[in-house]
Amino acid sequence: MLEKLCFWAGKWYSDGMKMDGLVEYWLKTAAHDYETLEVLYDNGRYSDALFFGHIILEKVLKALVVKETKEQAPFTHDLLRLQQLARISLLEAEVNLLDEVNDFNIRARYPEQKLAFYNKCTKEFVDPYMNKIIPLYEKLCKTAKS
Repeated sequence: MLEKLCFWAGKWYSDGMKMDGLVEYWLKTAAHDYETLEVLYDNGRYSDALFFGHIILEKVLKALVVKETKEQAPFTHDLLRLQQLARISLLEAEVNLLDEVNDFNIRARYPEQKLAFYNKCTKEFVDPYMNKIIPLYEKLCKTAKS
């Protein structure tokens, strides 16, 4: 049977690797995407920054799922489902944020939805989300590394 392989940061990651390696993979790719989020935000690409806000939370939650279950993270983008699988306790406001951020995963949706979302994503709309997404990401990273 062929193993699925992924190359990241000079290292190969595979289905057959130890779970610690998978946790490391999710955390490293989340950190890389966090840098992308910052560049997008700094350049006024607010809708894309929110999309990457979803990505970084998804990846750190997948690290926590692997750490908790000792299995591969599932193929889902649902942040609430990942939080449940990771068995981590969050404040009600943080759970509500995950639910809201789920809406920012719109890459594959219809063009009308994407355009409406793009038009809504002003700096004033995005800043309150960034001020919540980033601290939650940092909190989840600390949990994953402990």
